[in-house]
Amino acid sequence: MGSIHERLVAAQNAHDPHAFAALFADDYVSEQPAHPGRAFTGRAQVRENWTAVFAGVPDFRAELVAVAGDGEVEWGEVAWSGHHVDGSEFAMSGVIVATLRDGLIASARLFVEPLERGGDIATAVEETYRPPTARPEGAGVG
Repeated sequence: MGSIHERLVAAQNAHDPHAFAALFADDYVSEQPAHPGRAFTGRAQVRENWTAVFAGVPDFRAELVAVAGDGEVEWGEVAWSGHHVDGSEFAMSGVIVATLRDGLIASARLFVEPLERGGDIATAVEETYRPPTARPEGAGVG
C-alpha cells in the first residue's frame, strides 16, 4: 500500500484528481504557513484544485524525494515539474507535513514553493534580511 505520500505521488502522476482527492478526509484542513490566505477545508476543494493543476500543467510530474513518519504524522519532500499549457516551465519543490486519521489525510501543512533558477546566497541574504534603507544605492528587489 505504501506511505500516504507514495499514494499521493502515484495519483498525481496518473493525473487522476478523483483518486488524489480520495486520499483526503471529507473535513480535510489545508494550511500553507508562508501563504495563510490560501488555507482551505474539504476534500471537494482538493479535487477542484488538482483538476485545475492537471489542466494547467498537462505533463505534470511528481517525485517523492524523501518520506518519514512518526505515528499519525508523515513528512514528504516533493519535487513537481512539467510545463504550463503555454509551454513555460513549471517547477516547485518543498515539504508537506500530513496528519493522518483513519488512513486518510486529515490535515496538512504545505511548504512547497516555485523553484528559482539562478541567484546566489549573498543576494538572497541581502534582499531578505537587510532593511531597504540599509541597502547600498541601487540595490533592491525589483
